[in-house]
Amino acid sequence: MKKNQKKSILIIAIITLSFGACKEKTPSPTTPPQNESELITTVKLVFTDTATKAVSTAVFSDLDGPGGNAPTQFDTIRLKPNTVYQTAIYLLDETKTPVDSISNEVLEEGQDHLFVFTKVGVNLNIQIADKDINSLPLGLLSYWSTAAVSNGSVSVALKHQPGVKDGSAAPGETDVEILFPCRIQ
Repeated sequence: MKKNQKKSILIIAIITLSFGACKEKTPSPTTPPQNESELITTVKLVFTDTATKAVSTAVFSDLDGPGGNAPTQFDTIRLKPNTVYQTAIYLLDETKTPVDSISNEVLEEGQDHLFVFTKVGVNLNIQIADKDINSLPLGLLSYWSTAAVSNGSVSVALKHQPGVKDGSAAPGETDVEILFPCRIQ
């Protein structure tokens, strides 16, 4: 009897394992990652005088990201009066090795991003020069035309606007915003 009982248990185990092995496996539901927010530790503006080709930069760098320690570098934008500058923006994550260029991602996903420039008290006109695949402004490249000597500030903000970008600053969330002091002298 014990022999038959062992035999029965063995047959049940084999049948159970067989059904388990043949059972169609359904993949576990996974959600593809939404456009994850990247850490932007450094915003670098590179100004090239269109007449003389002289280059100047203004950098904001906060290596531990928002909160925590104070920025390690926070430059004032210094531009000459009555001059046109081609301006490029570089966004970096310097917590990674090698340093990660977030600008490349913004360019690749241009239809979801827009740089917004807001000037206060400074004689300056800013024109966005690049466009996304839908011919809407992007802002990684712009022209800054200065006028008379003045002091003020320029806010440089990156808006994340997936599915709602319309060329205006209103929709979406702000990925980064830096209020640079600005002197035209």
